[in-house]
Amino acid sequence: MTHFKPFIQQLIELRNTLFRAAVSFIIIFICLSFYANDIYSFFSAPLIAKLTDGNKLVSTGLTSTFLVPIKITAFVSFLLSLPFIFYQFWRFISPGLYKKEKKLILFSFVSGFILFFIGMAFAYYLIFPIIFNFFILMTPTNVSLMIDISNYLDLILSLLISFGLAFEVPVIIIILVTLGWVKVKTLEEARPYMIVIAFIISAILTPPDVISQFCLAIPLWFLYEIGLLVSKRINLKA
Repeated sequence: MTHFKPFIQQLIELRNTLFRAAVSFIIIFICLSFYANDIYSFFSAPLIAKLTDGNKLVSTGLTSTFLVPIKITAFVSFLLSLPFIFYQFWRFISPGLYKKEKKLILFSFVSGFILFFIGMAFAYYLIFPIIFNFFILMTPTNVSLMIDISNYLDLILSLLISFGLAFEVPVIIIILVTLGWVKVKTLEEARPYMIVIAFIISAILTPPDVISQFCLAIPLWFLYEIGLLVSKRINLKA
């Protein structure tokens, strides 16, 4: 029985960690739910700013007017609760880590968290206006454009997540080089292939249109170069 005690204690602590992480999300979600419509208005603003008098957002489902703001609020709540969730898991795993491993994990989370929000901000303030303006201008004059809010939610979430993940590329490269899993020279030699891969990834993550794919592929390649530059400087200092 004594052999199983540490394992049982770890399971109990893991359960408590998961519980506290879930509670942090629920508390933030409940607080933000009172502002669900305001949050939705913020995320719909880039499209509404481009719509003309004859075009508008509509709801084709009875429950969409309630569920769409709640879904986007849940998404925001999850993002805001990530630091609290990470802290709970950090308390659980940090005692068993070496100093170098702790630094790498902290760097990965902090830089990854910041870059993810920068990626979403990049999509919201720069990419959304370009994409929405292009498609609205391409609408035939005899067509009244009415966009369902559920479809719009799916579109913006896919773009926000795609750009957020794309901005993680420098962090991933730095981690791989730091761990010694790949060399900077190898990544430099793979640069031509990375350009092709960037377009393939953008084609998978973004909606099926050329504008969205280019808007993601080009920053993806640029972030790859940033990751190489930072990794090279870290190697020189080491």
